[in-house]
Amino acid sequence: MAKDKELAAEKSSKKDSSKKQGKIAKWFKDLKQELKKVVWPDRKTVTNNSIVVFAAMIGFAVFTFLLDEGFLWLFQFAISGKS
Repeated sequence: MAKDKELAAEKSSKKDSSKKQGKIAKWFKDLKQELKKVVWPDRKTVTNNSIVVFAAMIGFAVFTFLLDEGFLWLFQFAISGKS
């Protein structure tokens, strides 16, 4: 009786592991199929988008620097009380 339960438990654990492996393989197969459907941008589009991103980064960096320097001057002016 106990051996039957052990064998049944062993079989179900083997089935569970094979189901998991089947699910993982199916996931990768589906992933590969979906990636084939993607319309990838051409080199010119990627280059243009990269230039826009870098220009925006530089612009925000300059804006943040100027804002930081402005607040620094304002606080120093408020603390010193000089005009």
